[in-house]
Amino acid sequence: MSTLKTLIFTTTLLILTLSSVALSRPEAIDSLLKRLDSKRASSSDQESAAKAVLKRLLPSHIHSFLFKIVSKDVCGGHSCFLINNYYKESSGNGPEISIKGTTAVEIASGLHWYLKHWCGAHVSWDKTGGVQIASIPKPGSLPHVKDKGVMIQRPVPWNYYQNVVTSSYSYVWWNWERWEKELDWMALQGINLPLAFTGQEAIWQKVFMNLNITTEDLNDFFGGPAFLAWARMGNLHGWGGPLSQNWLDQQLCLQKQILSRMLELGMTPVLPSFSGNVPAALKKIFPSANITRLGDWNTVDKNPRWCCTYLLNPSDPLFVEIGEAFIRQQVKEYGDVTDIYNCDTFNENSPPTSDPAYISSLGAAVYKAMSRGDKDAVWLMQFNECTGLALLLRLCFLEATSNAGTRDETETTFVHSLLKMWVSLLGLAFVNFRFLIRLPLELALLHSVPFGKMIVLDLFAEAKPIWKNSSQFYGTPYVWCLLHNFGGNIEMYGILDTISSGPVDARISENSTMVGVGMCMEGIEHNPVVYELMSEMAFRSGKPQVLEWLKTYSRRRYGKAVRQVVAAWDILYHTVYNCTDGIADHNTDFIVKFPDWDPSLHSGSNISEQDNMRILLTSSGTRRFLFQEKSSDIPEAHLWYSTQEVIQALWLFLDAGNDLAGSLTYRYDLVDLTRQVLSKLANQVYRDAMIAFRRKDARALNLHGQKFLQIIKDIDVLLASDDNFLLGTWLESAKKLAIDPNDMKLATELGTDTLPLFLVANKFWSGLLEDYYLPRASTYFGHLMKSLEGNKNFKLTEWRKEWIAFSNKWQADTKIYPVKAKGDALAIAKALYRKYFG
Repeated sequence: MSTLKTLIFTTTLLILTLSSVALSRPEAIDSLLKRLDSKRASSSDQESAAKAVLKRLLPSHIHSFLFKIVSKDVCGGHSCFLINNYYKESSGNGPEISIKGTTAVEIASGLHWYLKHWCGAHVSWDKTGGVQIASIPKPGSLPHVKDKGVMIQRPVPWNYYQNVVTSSYSYVWWNWERWEKELDWMALQGINLPLAFTGQEAIWQKVFMNLNITTEDLNDFFGGPAFLAWARMGNLHGWGGPLSQNWLDQQLCLQKQILSRMLELGMTPVLPSFSGNVPAALKKIFPSANITRLGDWNTVDKNPRWCCTYLLNPSDPLFVEIGEAFIRQQVKEYGDVTDIYNCDTFNENSPPTSDPAYISSLGAAVYKAMSRGDKDAVWLMQFNECTGLALLLRLCFLEATSNAGTRDETETTFVHSLLKMWVSLLGLAFVNFRFLIRLPLELALLHSVPFGKMIVLDLFAEAKPIWKNSSQFYGTPYVWCLLHNFGGNIEMYGILDTISSGPVDARISENSTMVGVGMCMEGIEHNPVVYELMSEMAFRSGKPQVLEWLKTYSRRRYGKAVRQVVAAWDILYHTVYNCTDGIADHNTDFIVKFPDWDPSLHSGSNISEQDNMRILLTSSGTRRFLFQEKSSDIPEAHLWYSTQEVIQALWLFLDAGNDLAGSLTYRYDLVDLTRQVLSKLANQVYRDAMIAFRRKDARALNLHGQKFLQIIKDIDVLLASDDNFLLGTWLESAKKLAIDPNDMKLATELGTDTLPLFLVANKFWSGLLEDYYLPRASTYFGHLMKSLEGNKNFKLTEWRKEWIAFSNKWQADTKIYPVKAKGDALAIAKALYRKYFG
């Protein structure tokens, strides 16, 4: 039997077996939960930690609440919190409300639940408006809960948080002060299973130096601070570095503070582990080691100085030795703080082979290394169509289809008959040949680890859930996750209906293996409505009615109910926050999207069709989509709603300004909504400019081009009116971590347009628009006008060279950007509305 037939036959047997065997998931998960419970801080320490959260959030009410840790027996064997009235024997300033919980996280969640639902308060990130606590009554006047109080159980054990790239998109320049605020926010939101990736380079330094790898070798291995995520994933090496010893020591110290607080709060941190990514020098020190150099990811001109990282083969004895040493070094530094470790194999990279036997051996080696370092280790792995394994599957699909012509008729018939059977077994609405390759590989990886020793993240479940089409991950426990954004891009976007229903549908589905919910956004501090609803789903057993939920949300967020704002949120719910078209990426507005396109009528572009496909599958597809974009003569920004309706929502927001002018949460939402509306207007203006170029209408091109540039200037002025949209705050947070001039250089390194990461991350920040996106657009339109006036083809290469030179110069500039807002946001937004829509 051919290899293909063997894979198909084996997979079919496994699927049939899984469909008929009762799962032992509850026992395996219960055993893990008991071990993790034993690692938590003492009850008194957790109660003190919860009290400290209250003190930082609401110091005026520090004596108004009584906190107590209780056992799961009180909660029917689950994690829960209980809110009750506290009846005092005498009057005074003592406790009014008693909140009990199985951990400090549960207590903090109970506090947040009470403040939201009884006091009308709101807690979001500082950069999305912060807290609204003016609605909370004074001590002594807190509202009572009804009857015997309320008990809220977690329907699933875990609430997971972070993405392996969030560290670079959002956390990279944080100090302990900022981390403490984040940990408080996490506790209030009920997060109990967070990634803890800070400082791992210091651990790797110790491990590799024990193998005689020098500091100079590691300088070529570690990426710079803003690019650590991709260096950790083995996508690039050395870019943006080297890391100073100051940085390494500082980050290790910070990690210890983070872990200590997580444990005090009763959280289970998820630590990193070894995926096989090694320094080039390892090959010289161990010449017989089986080390493969991978292909280019998205690095600068495919320069081997940055690209093509080194992968240690899982069959090599060094693999387990290094992986074990890394786990043991973490235990030595941090103590026995967890049993859960993250490792994502080939995250955004392609493997050296598509042989399922290799994938299985890799999975086995990764887990063996973990378990050698921690005998109770459990592997947590990202699993998604758009990342990691999906790339592997696509590679295999391409290999398989390229050999399709060599198969005989009997083999093809056999394949098709099994495909039909799989469709009926899995209930797939759509199937193509790649599933023939995908299923054996998924099974090879998931079943390379003992049952109960792996948990997978259904990373993009709100848009592209895997659990439905994978027989519940073939029996492997999984976490239903919200991915929501790529690159931390600033864009009002969400799928609120799916967030409110998806976790419930997955949990109550037949033979469900779901054990948690999670938030896996690539960047944070935007779209607070999305993250508040998702956080609540960790404690909701049923589906909330989103429109009703939004009414209470807006009242909590702004501190009062305002008719116009309620109507505006109704519109936003049906438009901006109702994206159901399945498009994976957002924030491709032309203000921030790199205009690397030749709009010439006849040439279309001087990039060949083959190059265009390569760009689709790498620069975009590596992180983003599994499907092709709709072709168009003129580029289109993604739009999934009526812009006219959202303009009406903006008018309603502005009309509410007199009632809410003093609210920071209102100001943030107003600025963000105005930015959203103007950026979509700019998209249409850009398209009009491209049409004018095609028609060789220089006057119209100039008119639209100038309007596009003016919109950028106006948005920059708008963003400058709110502290949370300033480039200066990002740069200053970076500089605060700098100890010496070398660190300062790292703090100002943002990357260049020669590195295709510009296709991933972009920001609407005041200062960035005025000094970066504006001159970029001006230069591009200048080249377009020059082309028309000279009756020549657009010089794409010349445009690229000029812009890259400017970009590099801009990065080297030492300009100081404001860190405080200026101007009246409401007045500016009203003026812009009149200017463009009045």
